Amino acid sequence: MANGNYISIGRDFAEKHDMVNVMNTKNIFLIILAIPLLIGVLILCGFFIIDTLCGQQKCKESKNLARAEGNRKIVIQEALAKKEAANYLSDAEILRAKGVAEANKIIGESLKNNESYLRYLWINNLDHSTEKQVIYVPTETNLPILEAGKR
Repeated sequence: MANGNYISIGRDFAEKHDMVNVMNTKNIFLIILAIPLLIGVLILCGFFIIDTLCGQQKCKESKNLARAEGNRKIVIQEALAKKEAANYLSDAEILRAKGVAEANKIIGESLKNNESYLRYLWINNLDHSTEKQVIYVPTETNLPILEAGKR
């Protein structure tokens, strides 16, 4: 019986040793599978990080491009506003000049053959004259007489 106990202990040892070998084999198999899997995950993470960084760079470039496009549109709108304002100012100046020309025409027509009114204006302005008044008298050569009758 004692011999049977040794066999039983040997069998137990052999079974345990086989179980340890099977467990070691499973562990080695898992390690062999885990290493490439881990490397694959790390590679995928690297691609994800690179893609994210590139995406951020592209996003930054897109924002800069959008900002530049917005600034360009603002400059164009400001230039168009200046052009429109210049056109309106030009139109206003033309209208003013037409008004002055029309007024001059009316005044000129009213003064033609109206010597009495011109004489009245001249006499009326004599009251407002000062002692040092200079009067230019036109001559045949259209040159003023500069020193006529000094007193």
